[in-house]
Amino acid sequence: MGTLSMRLDRNLEEKLSRAVETEHKSRSELVREALLAYLNERERRRFLDDIARAARELNPAEARSLAEEALLTDNEALGVAEPRARYAGTRKAQGRKR
Repeated sequence: MGTLSMRLDRNLEEKLSRAVETEHKSRSELVREALLAYLNERERRRFLDDIARAARELNPAEARSLAEEALLTDNEALGVAEPRARYAGTRKAQGRKR
């Protein structure tokens, strides 16, 4: 396992200390979780940017169809990870009524 040493400004240090107390986790554990979440989100954004670039090269009807398909797939993944999570507009994309 690698080691990382960093300096924190006072404000960030205080926020981290409060989180440690609230969540009953070590500083290292919280920072690891935060870094992993950040890197995963960054990778996801890059992927979505690639999809958007590719969609701009399609005609509007094809782009919309692919976007709706991606939304459904993304929502399925959310459903597995967190059954109650859903993106707004999903019901419409799936043809459900509210």
